[in-house]
Amino acid sequence: MLITKRVEFSASHVCRNEQLSDEENRRIFGAAANPHGHGHNYLLDVTLDGQPDPVTGMVIDLKELKEIVNREVIDPLDHRFLNHEVPPFDQVIPTAENIALEIWRRLARAIPSGQARLHSVRLYETSDLYVEYFGDAG
Repeated sequence: MLITKRVEFSASHVCRNEQLSDEENRRIFGAAANPHGHGHNYLLDVTLDGQPDPVTGMVIDLKELKEIVNREVIDPLDHRFLNHEVPPFDQVIPTAENIALEIWRRLARAIPSGQARLHSVRLYETSDLYVEYFGDAG
């Protein structure tokens, strides 16, 4: 059984590699390479899989899942300039792919082992563009 928690956060970022010229960055990243950055209202789906507990009837306590997502994702990323305020994005280009990977890492270590396990993170950068990551299995 899959259960998904959806949250939103806003953040700004710059997609550019400082080892490349301005021209190369513009060619690769387009307008996203603007050194002043730009922002998105991200939509995140966190999906867990597991079987409902026979006592509680839940795959995971949804209050606990909400607390984990808020602590590991929303609190550190919301209304931040990722490149300047959120490691590892001072060293890693904050593409949607890398943001999804970092969200997976944060959640995978925070979700308690038990009946539920992290299945996927789906990060919408815009309404028609998303990245979905399934950990090492996907």
